Amino acid sequence: MSLFSLIAALLFEHFRPLGSRNPVTLLFTRYAHYLERHFNAGQRVHGMLAWLLAALLPTILVGGIYAALYYLNHLLAWAFGAAVLYAVLSLKQVGSQAENIALALRSANLDEARRLLAQWHGRPADEFSEAEIARVGIEQTLACAHKNLFGVIAWFVVFGPAGAVLYRLSQLASQKWGALTEPESGEFGKTATQVYEMMDWVPLRLTAVSFAVVGDFEDAVYCWRSQAAAWVQQGMGIVLASGAGALGVKLGEPLRYGGTIEFRPELGLGDDADADYLDSSVSLVWRAIVLWLVLLLLLTLAGWVGG
Repeated sequence: MSLFSLIAALLFEHFRPLGSRNPVTLLFTRYAHYLERHFNAGQRVHGMLAWLLAALLPTILVGGIYAALYYLNHLLAWAFGAAVLYAVLSLKQVGSQAENIALALRSANLDEARRLLAQWHGRPADEFSEAEIARVGIEQTLACAHKNLFGVIAWFVVFGPAGAVLYRLSQLASQKWGALTEPESGEFGKTATQVYEMMDWVPLRLTAVSFAVVGDFEDAVYCWRSQAAAWVQQGMGIVLASGAGALGVKLGEPLRYGGTIEFRPELGLGDDADADYLDSSVSLVWRAIVLWLVLLLLLTLAGWVGG
């Protein structure tokens, strides 16, 4: 059932992507702001209560609906699972963003490439060179593929639609509250960050293994083992190092922001990033998706035979 829900969701998302105006994301963002305004007193316990309302309460609601539909009709449960996945997945947007940046680079339109990257990455790219644009674009492609696709699928396969919702909402809560730096925010966002890090421990490694299997396995494993720990966010460093090794491209390295240099360790081996490698990163993600679908098909067939 998980396999068919996933295939249906991927097909819908490919032909009718919700894009950046995803109503689920927008609704949750408003909800998260509301909870922050009313619960943020700078204490960890307040952050815990806010996370329970933001992530756990909707998860329980989705799980209850799915269980009721499964009891009534398996086909209804399948359709509901596909609809939930369609609402929380985001693959088409990732591929389109990377492809548009690569097209701008090939056209030697650096200003447009910088604008597209800044819009996607959320940070200014006015000082980036062509290679730096491609490098950050690849990193963004690999990171978004994990957060918006593989992590969601991993939790969906194990816990159904409720798992997909819990993972996605926990990720969004960590993104919204974990980045709070104002003195008055105190420890409010720590619960959301820690919960998401625990939930993401296994999916991160599954994504990294997938990139290694469908790319250059030896270099991916080497980069994972020798370079990932140096990345600021070590979990995401695993995905980026494995992806860089699988592609045979150099990622990381210092970047210029507002006249200052931000140090970042080198990830990967091989050539400097360019538009072709940016396109290759999208292809790597698609090959990893096929790998996951094949594995799910085998598990489904094994379940049928065993049953």
